[in-house]
Amino acid sequence: MTNTANNNKSGNRGSKFIKDIGIYAIGNIGSKLITFLMVPLYTYFVHDTSDFGFYDLSLTVCFLLLPFVTLQLRDGAFRFLLDCDDSEQQQRITTFVARAMVTTLSLSAIVTGVLALTTSIPYLGYILGLLIALSLQEVYSQVFRGLGNNRAFAITGILSALGIGVFSILFVALMGWGIKGVFLANIVARVVALTLVEARVRLITRNTRWSLNSREVGRDIIRYTLPLLPGSLCWWLTGSSDRLFIKSFLGLDVNGVYAVAIRFTGIINTLAIIFYQAWQETAILQYNSPDRDRFFSKMFNGYIFLLAAILVGYTFMLKVCYGWLVAPQYRESLNYIYPLGISAAVFAISAFFDMGYQCAKDTKRTLPAIVLASIVNILLNFALIKPLGVYGVIVTQFVSYIVLVIYRWHDMKRYFTLKMSQRTIVPIMTILLSFFPFYYNSNHLVDIAFMIAALAVVVLSCDKEIRQFIFSKLIKTHDPTK
Repeated sequence: MTNTANNNKSGNRGSKFIKDIGIYAIGNIGSKLITFLMVPLYTYFVHDTSDFGFYDLSLTVCFLLLPFVTLQLRDGAFRFLLDCDDSEQQQRITTFVARAMVTTLSLSAIVTGVLALTTSIPYLGYILGLLIALSLQEVYSQVFRGLGNNRAFAITGILSALGIGVFSILFVALMGWGIKGVFLANIVARVVALTLVEARVRLITRNTRWSLNSREVGRDIIRYTLPLLPGSLCWWLTGSSDRLFIKSFLGLDVNGVYAVAIRFTGIINTLAIIFYQAWQETAILQYNSPDRDRFFSKMFNGYIFLLAAILVGYTFMLKVCYGWLVAPQYRESLNYIYPLGISAAVFAISAFFDMGYQCAKDTKRTLPAIVLASIVNILLNFALIKPLGVYGVIVTQFVSYIVLVIYRWHDMKRYFTLKMSQRTIVPIMTILLSFFPFYYNSNHLVDIAFMIAALAVVVLSCDKEIRQFIFSKLIKTHDPTK
């Protein structure tokens, strides 16, 4: 009787998880698909690789500043709204977010004005515009989620993606504005998307009450988010500072080629983010359930198989199509795709463990692991980039993420216990062995045949319970009669 009850409970949680994955996939894949599709356009119309390298560097700096400009409210707003059932308290949270955003974005504009008077940074106004657009979309998309409107979150992602595509064609291809057009397309698309969705759902305007006293809840949110800020800086050092090292040691033109590889492997990161967002909501809601460890272990083992299938399938198909996807001056970037994909998969595993800190609202414990990984990252970049070039950066990134996974694997035992299935050796070995045909085979038919065989091995070796669970939920989710 107890087993039946547990299975039903697990099935209900699984149904919600699969449904959430569908919603978050709609909201995320669109933006990354457009990013993927825009790479050929950008590489053919932005002829100078150093120009594209500068845009990528600017975007990297924006991601560095984003947590500090937003005070990491994307995480704080979602976490506190998810726990809140009282409408007035929701209004206090949303009002605090609005006040904080007005303050920080105003300060950002003032600092940019001072920089414009004292320095000669190219496209400084466009960089500020991109930072503001990213900040608004990041924070208020999570407010939509926290207020229970995942559809608004998804539609914002879709409209933003479509806007980037349309405005990129208009500004870059038709009007020939080059990098300035790339900046404008990404700024305008995000602002227009958020404006259109808010005009329809009115979640922000309806829940923002400037007369409300939001100090108390604001202090609670800031206590939750402040420990995340140094962590965000360390995340940036671990995952994005590679562009600065490449620019300093190898030049902007090399950074432009590397940026193309990053854009393509970003698809793997996006698929991991889709899982993470669905898992974030499910894990928080189910953290106190009696069979938590069993359920979390099932999700973790299934995640390993999923990452292996995505990595092998995506990178080999990309290799087959790469010749007509990018301009000739950028094709060297294919050499970096597979190892960057492996790093993305390892990073995704480390993010799974991050959920323990969020579930327990113990965000201060995120710091030691991230600081350690950042130190390893910086030291290895200085040591390896000169003798190995771009590969030194890639090796550094991989080792840093491995350090993060090992640390968090042990630290998570204070929150939950994961039991790894012996079967997970199969997807891990598949990933490692796939390295050789990716680099040492030039026949695309062989690539396709190997990819199909590798995917079959991964799927068939997956635990039967997990395989049936995933397929049954996917079929049920897409069955129009349900």
